[in-house]
Order: sequence, then C-alpha cells, then structure tokens
Amino acid sequence: MTPVVECLVAFLFGSVVGLLMQRSRFCNTAALRDAIMFKTYRNTKAMLMAMMILTVAFTGFMTLGAGHPLEFDVGLNTFAGLFLFGIGMVLAGACTVSTWVKAGEGNVGAVWALLFTFVGMFLFSLVWSWNWWPPAPGSMTGDPNLPALQFGFANARTLQDKLGIPAIVFGLVQTAVLFAIYRAILRRERAQQAQHDRHRAETAAGALAAQATSR
Repeated sequence: MTPVVECLVAFLFGSVVGLLMQRSRFCNTAALRDAIMFKTYRNTKAMLMAMMILTVAFTGFMTLGAGHPLEFDVGLNTFAGLFLFGIGMVLAGACTVSTWVKAGEGNVGAVWALLFTFVGMFLFSLVWSWNWWPPAPGSMTGDPNLPALQFGFANARTLQDKLGIPAIVFGLVQTAVLFAIYRAILRRERAQQAQHDRHRAETAAGALAAQATSR
C-alpha cells in the first residue's frame, strides 16, 4: 500500500468516525457526568459497550501474537496525568474527541481547549525530561524503577509474558466486570421508568378525581 493510499484510507475512516461521533454526540466526560449528576446513562452504556468490544478484540490479538500493543510504564506520572486530564475535561465540558468535534463545528471554546491541550503536553514533556523525572527513554525500561517513580509495564501482554496466562483471560475477566456494570445500569433504568410510570399514573388519577369532584 502506497503512502498516498494509506492517507486516503486514513482520511476515509477518520471522516466516518468523525461523522458518527458528531451525530451520536458521544462523549466520555458526559458518560460519567450524566450518570453521576443527572442519572441518565445513554453515553455511559455506549462507553461500556465500546470498552467491552475493544477489550476482547485487543486481548484476543495479544493472545494470537498479532499487532503491536502500546507499552508504557505505569508510575506516579500516570496517575498525576490522568487526574489533571480529568480536571481539564470537566472544565472544557468535553473529552478530547468531543472537543475535536466541537472545534470542527466552530465552537471557539473547544478550539482554545485543544490549543492549550497541546501547549500543556509540550510543556510537561520538557519538565519531565529536564527537571522532574529522568528522560523518558531511559526510565521506561519495563522494570520497576522507584527513583524514577515508575512501576513497570502494565498491560495484558505483560501479564501474559510474566504469568504464562493468555491475555484473553484477563480481557474476559475485565469484560465480565464491565458487563455486570452494564446490567446494573439497565436494572436502574427499569426501576426509574417504573417509578416514572407510577408517578404519571398517580398524577392522572388525581386529575380525574379532581375533575369528578368539581362536577
């Protein structure tokens, strides 16, 4: 496949995914925010379904030895970065993908959020490499490195290599947990709908009773 064809294929798939994201209004931030604050779970269910499918697919490829899974060290910087990134998503009112979609729609706030996302990534890379932690290539060895605050590689393939257990096993365990959460959300939605129906029926009955009394 030539570079031109690769670019065209990437453009095609990127356009399709972007259109789907724009039409569905899917957002990771909304998936958590709406569930916690508004007790609505549309985005939450979509996120769980995507996580289940991707978990089985990726761990299946790892088990077969196909693909090139990303390897990265888990350390204090991981948790600090996730925390700061989460704060940024809440302040921006969208996840990274939704911010791209909103920027494409002409949302000025989303454009600023994207701009300072890249600025923050660049500045943090300088701090990490120069002052705070040792340079990334030197500290990310895959082994625990406490002076560099790194705890080693952490993914299903690492566990497969170290424990001899196929990566798909860990994927299926994670998928089972995600499915249990999905089922719990469905039960909660059914309970909410039943409560809403009872309230509506009681309201209608009260209105009919009041109307009959007035006659």
